[in-house]
Amino acid sequence: MTDISARRRLEVLPRWLRLALAIGSGAVLGLGQAPWDLPWLAFAGLIAAVAMLRAAQTPREAAGIGWGVGLGYFGLVLSWVIEPFQIDAATTGWMAPFALFLLAAGLALFWALAFWGAAHATARRRLLALAVCWAAAEFARAYLFTGFAWAMLGSFWLETPVIQWSAVIGPHGLNLVTVLLAGLIVAARHWAAALGSAALLAVLLLGGQMLTPPLQDLEGRPVVRLVQPNAAQRDKWDPSRMQGFFDRQVGFTADMARNGYERPSLVIWPETAVPTLLNNAEELLGVVSDAAFPGKVALGIQREEDGRWYNSLVVAGLGGKIEEVYDKHHLVPFGEYMPAAALFRHIGVGGLAQRAQSGYSAGPGPHLVDLGDELGQALPLICYEAVFPQDVRMHPMRPDFLLQVTNDAWFGAFSGPYQHLAQARMRAIEQGLPLVRAANTGVSAVIDGAGRVIDSLGLGEAGFIDEHLPPPLRVTPYSVAGDLPMLPVLLLLGLVAFVKRRGVSR
Repeated sequence: MTDISARRRLEVLPRWLRLALAIGSGAVLGLGQAPWDLPWLAFAGLIAAVAMLRAAQTPREAAGIGWGVGLGYFGLVLSWVIEPFQIDAATTGWMAPFALFLLAAGLALFWALAFWGAAHATARRRLLALAVCWAAAEFARAYLFTGFAWAMLGSFWLETPVIQWSAVIGPHGLNLVTVLLAGLIVAARHWAAALGSAALLAVLLLGGQMLTPPLQDLEGRPVVRLVQPNAAQRDKWDPSRMQGFFDRQVGFTADMARNGYERPSLVIWPETAVPTLLNNAEELLGVVSDAAFPGKVALGIQREEDGRWYNSLVVAGLGGKIEEVYDKHHLVPFGEYMPAAALFRHIGVGGLAQRAQSGYSAGPGPHLVDLGDELGQALPLICYEAVFPQDVRMHPMRPDFLLQVTNDAWFGAFSGPYQHLAQARMRAIEQGLPLVRAANTGVSAVIDGAGRVIDSLGLGEAGFIDEHLPPPLRVTPYSVAGDLPMLPVLLLLGLVAFVKRRGVSR
């Protein structure tokens, strides 16, 4: 089918049907994310979206297609956003549909801008322009307005060998190559495009297989214990139940080692696991450290200093002595703090996850915690911080592993927790580092530097797992270079896509 015939077929459709097709292709693209994990179906949705852009006649029409694709994608993938509003449904439940629509529609504007920009290229270069603009839009989404890098476009490759390329070219490079591949397939009626798409797909699959590290021998490695209390969010801060959840975690901590392992060298509790401020927790930390003896304990807790509240992780040793403190620095807007807090306070709206009236304060930034010679140094990530590839490599020193504590009870029991786990796996691949995550309601997991889940405790289960801590893998190119090399690549490809040759009309 030629560009003209495709355009004519699109033009004869009513506008509402064109928008519906765009939304549908975006929703199919979203099926590549957890918990569906259908990468090839998602890729088909991407191809459909690219084909619709190719047939668009004007930049305005292209922008509408891009917005529809984004609305379908983010509307499906971020459907878990309604869950936090149901914790106190009587007060905030009415906000849920508005929050989902506004978030999806707002994020879709990034994709609308990408499609609008691509439509300004010549017909021969439009597909290349779309790859550049779409990758640039995802880059902007990861950084602007504190960033929201959740479910990046190329992450649907997670369950395939292709995902290993993110250790080389990073998530934004993977976004670019993914759209380029879809564009080549759409243009495959030309022999050069057909040959190029087949070659690129082979490189992605075979190269990804070659980049996948073999399983490591974990014999003799230190043992970590991940504690999962399974405290539902609506019950977590109930005064009549807080002590019970705390005692449950202490019991799991003191329990005998499993699988024939020795006592764990490190016990990890999830985010905000202790029902009091760190300022008043000396006695409770003593109880926890006694239960964990002879290992250390890393746990999530809140603390207050000079009237400011922090969402923190502390490492406690013998007798409950505090050895390390890390304060979360990348906070969730509208969750842990409110932008324009005074305005929202005036109308009685506060952050959903904040425990202080003014919200949490941000910590100074990434900070390695020293866990001794046996375990080495860990980079703490509290919940949302594991979503951002750029945050994980901000510290100048390379850690021995990544340590995530999270409370995914906020995300419900369907898609959100699994998507959060998937993004933790992405960070492990990008850095070539193991990641251990303790989640309040699940999924708690030990992940190796290739993104493989070595052991896990399922969603909605209470218990613990003991597992050897995998050693770090190779230093990846992305862990060294980060996102910076993508800027000149996008600029160069943008020049190729948009700068007209002399004597060639648009």
